[in-house]
Amino acid sequence: MTQDNAAFLQHLLATFRVEADEHLRAMASLVLELQQPASAERLPPLVETLFREAHSLKGAARSVGLSDIEAACAELESQLAALKRQELALSPVLLEILGRRIDALAGLLAGGDVATAPAAGMAEPAPARVAAVRAEHSERPPAPATEAGETVRISTAKLAALQIQAEELLAFKFSVGHLAGELRTLCIELADWKKACGKLAREVGAMRRDYEWAGNDAHDKRPLPGIDTLYAAVERAELFAKSLHERLSRLQRMAEQERRALGGSVDSLQEDMKRALMQPFAALLESLPKLVRDLARDGGKEVELRVEGAAIEIDRRILEQLKDPLIHLARNAIDHGIEPPVERLRRGKARRGCLDIVVTPREGNRVEMLLADDGAGIDLDRVKAVALKQGLLTPESAGRYGRQELLPLIFESGLSTCAILTDISGRGLGLAIVREKVEKLGGSIGIELPEAGGTQFRIVLPTTLANFRGLLVALGERQFVLPLRSVERVARVAVDSIKTVENREAIELAGEAMSLVRLSHVLGLPAAPDGAGYLSVAVLTSAGKRIAFVVDAVLGEQDVLVKGLGPQLSRVRHVAGATVLGAGTLVPILSVADLFTSALRLATFSPSRSQSTAQSPTARQSLLVVEDSITSRALLKNILESSGYAVTTAVDGVDALTILRTGQFDLVVSDVEMPRMDGFELTARLRQDKKLAELPVVLVTALESREHRERGIDVGANAYIVKSSFDQSNLLEVIRRLI
Repeated sequence: MTQDNAAFLQHLLATFRVEADEHLRAMASLVLELQQPASAERLPPLVETLFREAHSLKGAARSVGLSDIEAACAELESQLAALKRQELALSPVLLEILGRRIDALAGLLAGGDVATAPAAGMAEPAPARVAAVRAEHSERPPAPATEAGETVRISTAKLAALQIQAEELLAFKFSVGHLAGELRTLCIELADWKKACGKLAREVGAMRRDYEWAGNDAHDKRPLPGIDTLYAAVERAELFAKSLHERLSRLQRMAEQERRALGGSVDSLQEDMKRALMQPFAALLESLPKLVRDLARDGGKEVELRVEGAAIEIDRRILEQLKDPLIHLARNAIDHGIEPPVERLRRGKARRGCLDIVVTPREGNRVEMLLADDGAGIDLDRVKAVALKQGLLTPESAGRYGRQELLPLIFESGLSTCAILTDISGRGLGLAIVREKVEKLGGSIGIELPEAGGTQFRIVLPTTLANFRGLLVALGERQFVLPLRSVERVARVAVDSIKTVENREAIELAGEAMSLVRLSHVLGLPAAPDGAGYLSVAVLTSAGKRIAFVVDAVLGEQDVLVKGLGPQLSRVRHVAGATVLGAGTLVPILSVADLFTSALRLATFSPSRSQSTAQSPTARQSLLVVEDSITSRALLKNILESSGYAVTTAVDGVDALTILRTGQFDLVVSDVEMPRMDGFELTARLRQDKKLAELPVVLVTALESREHRERGIDVGANAYIVKSSFDQSNLLEVIRRLI
């Protein structure tokens, strides 16, 4: 095969994969529609359309020589033909078989092995691909098939490149607006000059008439020196100012017309590009049904996933960033919220729990996603206890915290109500990361505990990332943009009204006390001296908190085009992006979440804490490793000693108990399966010993079933790490959190 032919074949295969994916999505949607109640007249067209999709995919596979996909389509086509001839009855089992065959085709397309359709008696849950788009088609009738001539296939990468170029035009729109504004200002100034010239000309003319001849004697007449020259010069200046004002006014009107025309065209192009790259929420939810099913099975639970509003569209870039937060919230709901069937029945609930995802449009080009479960809810007493233990609350303030004040604490980094640390949960980082990602997208997240029970998370997001309104502020000669959605208010405060509360500066605005932080200190810039008795502040909000940031000047609001920093600068602290102002000035866009993190760190810094931190590396902590395998024991000992810990080893639980009763240790790392005394029994014995009851225990084991994890919780282990997913950084992080 020549090089040209090989390249053509690769291009042909790429085109086929795009087409095949369209056919698979269409077939999955049709199977879902067949699962919904429908009239007898509606079923035959659906079956016929499904048959045609399978037939088209078979022909496309044959044209590129993919015989395995062609054969799988032929089998699916045969079943659909029998269904058309009414030789087969439409039943849940048949629909499941059809869904399995579509999943098998998807696997073949992705390069996987050929999957065999299940036997008629199998009762596995509906396939993930079919379930993923259930919501997309459950709320609206199917759209009529689009004529082939009305569509064209283009890669999303090319569309994304076009969108970036379209967004670049926003900078020209802002620049033209800036130029039009400058011309408008010049016209006003020139009009004032023209007016002043006219006034001066009239005054010189009056002077010329009044003093046309000097002297009292009529015979001694002579012209006033220079009066004619002055009058002529002023008259020329007046005429020039008038002519210049007329020309500049015409230019200003033309600039305004061009600005409106360009603005309208750019806005229209932006809207068209947004629609071209918008994707329904169903694309985000594609993998969720399988995740829910697997998590429920692993946890011994029964969970029904229900989706509404998945047809609502949003910027594809937002969907990509929202995937991890959604997965974490779903895992949280199943792992920690929804109870096992026995427990639900004991509480008078249905055996199967419900996880609902509802997407609804909001005003101002925003959309809300509600994720709700009907589980046990959040134990606020436990939240308060952990917050007190970690210093997030003081005993004095804890009494003032009610239900609504405690809920935002679950988003704090490190706060977890889990009874045990595992390799995937219990560190209290997940919800903090969820909030950070949502806020970086320009959204917000809130939590509610309905009276009927369960937990609800509400995420509000913009439908696009292209541009937003920003507040322009200045620090000296530098300018910065703050996202206006995070700015609660701007104000001027008297310097003598600043108070010191617990070694922190604070002010009172509208009857509410809040921390005061110098934005220059947070950004590490030189601080300007305080103004004449007053300071300009911008009150920012993040995660339910408010902080007043001192700036040198508030320059006003304006539309901001967000520009990324590129991979090299993707995590510059405090900076979320950049924008180009109309005058061509490059200005950083500040990250409100980062500002809050740094501001709180500055506020809580103290010399005593600095000294204790500096001294901590010299105090070596002592660990006991209990492991019967000499290889694993040596590996763990090497990892921990390399991280600065003093390590002692034991060969089993009996040996460990002897060592623990004769020495001082900060933590135990133990295997589970060991001779004489296993890790579970060792942990239970430690919890019964008054002197060792509080000693942290980390179980590192190959036993990864739900029953073994639950037993680890029951005996009192603090962490449970599975060897199959072992990562030494994971182990070290767990140890640092426990001691």
